[in-house]
Amino acid sequence: MASGWLCKGSGPPSSPPVSRLIAFLQQVQQAALSTLGDSSSFDPKTYVDLPLRFSLHRTSCAFRSLPRSSDGIIPPETFKNFVNDYFFEAGSDLIDHIPVDYVAEPADFLPHVKDQGLRTWALKVHAIWLELARQVAPSVEHEPDRHTLLPLPNPVIVPGSRFREVYYWDTYWIIRGLLVSKMFQTAKGMVENLLHLVKVYGFVLNGARVYYENRSQPPLLSAMVREVYVATNDTELLQEALPILIKEHKYWTSGPKQVTVLDGTGRKHFLCRYYAKWNAPRPESFTIDMQVAKEVNVNKQETLYHDIASAAESGWDFGSRWLRDGENLSTMFTSSILPVDLNAYMFQMERNIAYIAAVLGNQSIATKFRKAAKARQLAINSIMWDDEAGQWFDYALDPEQCEAHLNKVVYVWDEKFQRKITSASNFIPLWTSIFKSGDSKIEKVVNAIARSGLLFPAGVATSLRETGQQWDFPNAWPPLQHMIIEGLFFSGSTEGRRLARTIAQQWIQTNYVVFTETGHMLEKYDATICGGTGGGGEYKLQTGFGWSNGVVLSLLSDFELSLGDPITYSGLSLVR
Repeated sequence: MASGWLCKGSGPPSSPPVSRLIAFLQQVQQAALSTLGDSSSFDPKTYVDLPLRFSLHRTSCAFRSLPRSSDGIIPPETFKNFVNDYFFEAGSDLIDHIPVDYVAEPADFLPHVKDQGLRTWALKVHAIWLELARQVAPSVEHEPDRHTLLPLPNPVIVPGSRFREVYYWDTYWIIRGLLVSKMFQTAKGMVENLLHLVKVYGFVLNGARVYYENRSQPPLLSAMVREVYVATNDTELLQEALPILIKEHKYWTSGPKQVTVLDGTGRKHFLCRYYAKWNAPRPESFTIDMQVAKEVNVNKQETLYHDIASAAESGWDFGSRWLRDGENLSTMFTSSILPVDLNAYMFQMERNIAYIAAVLGNQSIATKFRKAAKARQLAINSIMWDDEAGQWFDYALDPEQCEAHLNKVVYVWDEKFQRKITSASNFIPLWTSIFKSGDSKIEKVVNAIARSGLLFPAGVATSLRETGQQWDFPNAWPPLQHMIIEGLFFSGSTEGRRLARTIAQQWIQTNYVVFTETGHMLEKYDATICGGTGGGGEYKLQTGFGWSNGVVLSLLSDFELSLGDPITYSGLSLVR
């Protein structure tokens, strides 16, 4: 088994006992799959989330002593008894929590929602925060060698179902929803949890588990800080956050995560990529990754594992945009791609840091990051923008276009390495205001979205490729809907605002219909049909769901809606 890079050079590595714990839980995960035998209902993450009842030494000795058949299979009942005897239930080290700022119907909650049916639903979505609120159990901090969960200073809102811990980019949309719910203290606590992770590790982990120490996720912490500040005017949060955000920015602009590209005029640009510090199967998907790696030569498996983990860092795990052939996971080459959305988030981060510094009166930092944002803006539009297509494309790094300049590797831009595939990610820069209001290119982007083929009756499809992966057609993901809706609305384009209204209406409608029929908010939906549910990927459709709730509450806050019946909406208008 490949050892992996456990946070090498990017923060404190897991202690040897914790590393041994992960390795042992991977063995239990493998035994579970071979013993229970039903891969269709098997979720490997369950087995690396199990808290130990006893010491690792005692538990691993008991595991080794279990009877096995000649081919190494543990009898099913024996294995089940072992798990029950030596582990607590997955998720039991997070305990239920009632947020101190939750009330059943907050004052001034969604004042523009007049329709009683819609308002009743909105209050039910608001109430789901109680179902998702958790506090990390004290045992996690006191007995770290028995848990893969990480301690956090404040209570949390988890996404839901198998996602029992805090996740980085999910938290942005959870916070957007919490602010609508007037749960300002909970939202601030969530931000402080992520700031704590940066203090400890130098970056925000993918999720609050030790096995996520090898990667981050889309960097939206600065946006969370800004959203909470705008809602609360809490300058103490800004003072705490500023040096930590600068630290996170350094993580994303250092080492292999930052790449130099020369444009057609020879001008040097700096852009970022996803690049996990890991070259082994992901612990939470160990058995799945090993199966994928069987399709490639053993000498290339570590590279594939690295690119799988890097795709997980993107939040898009997985989709055709990371695959050389657009179909097979074994052709993943994530770390050789400069992603449009990541660099748009970096542009937003740099602008947010400049804004926060200006509010605090630190003009030198504000000026520095305004310049960084301007350089990023130029880089994105020089390397990724396609004027004829009216959108931005990911850029593939080709070794043959690589040169050495002053002992540093640089890539020479060539249009043929723009990955001109249809993807919702191509339009994320609009959300981060990459063009100034009135720029004629905005209308090109709006028109490109309208004719992209991604717009369906229930929202924006992730791509036009139907690969069976969850970040592809026909799935529609809440964060992508929200970013595209807000990007269109705040673009200043009349047609953009009209399109934003349409997508917002469709998204609210499909969420309402699914909730009415199932009683659940879902992680993802089917863009092609109102009330359609998402699917695909390496795990079952999840309910809860943090970012879905946040997006719905945000849209209901921003739009006036009325319900004619459970299927038909009328009276749509913008609040802001």
